[in-house]
Amino acid sequence: MRKFIKRIFDFIATILVFPACLMSQVEKWFFPGSEIVFEFWAHVFSIVPGIVGLFLRRAYYWVTLDSCARDFYVGFGALFTHREVVVEEGVYVGPYSLVGQSVLKSGTLIGSRVSIISGKYQHRLDENGKWTSCDLGNLTPIQIGPNAWIGEGAIVMADVRASTLVAAGAVVSSTVPDGIVVGGNPARFIKKIWPSQTG
Repeated sequence: MRKFIKRIFDFIATILVFPACLMSQVEKWFFPGSEIVFEFWAHVFSIVPGIVGLFLRRAYYWVTLDSCARDFYVGFGALFTHREVVVEEGVYVGPYSLVGQSVLKSGTLIGSRVSIISGKYQHRLDENGKWTSCDLGNLTPIQIGPNAWIGEGAIVMADVRASTLVAAGAVVSSTVPDGIVVGGNPARFIKKIWPSQTG
């Protein structure tokens, strides 16, 4: 019964966000590389409070992202900054998190105020010594999980493997292997979660 009610709410939310999804899709078709409309509606839905906001955000991303499961949580103030995102089943994205190009594998937990940026090379110095604006061609999808846990306020710009814990406030600038805890800036090995694991 509970699943049936949830499906009804998902259906209603999808109808409500349909105009925004259509506008975002038209932008994608006629203005390749533009994400102005996509981001506008992502911001609008990010600030809708309560359970209504959760269903609207989830419906919007289910339609507009590259691939998105119906069964995931995206908190108040959280938003996806690019369309090129894959969200698998059971993912949790905490309040005020920012998620760039990424693959969030099943069971991944993203704490509050986490930033998953699209790789380390979004900007470059030009010949005049000035930093360029974001070049979408340089973005790199970040892979998280499955079953990884990214702690509150962490900044992630490299892959985090399965069942790994990234401590709160850590800055991940290089790939983190399976089943360990990392913390600090830059993130460093703290301990193994799986005692039998080597390396």
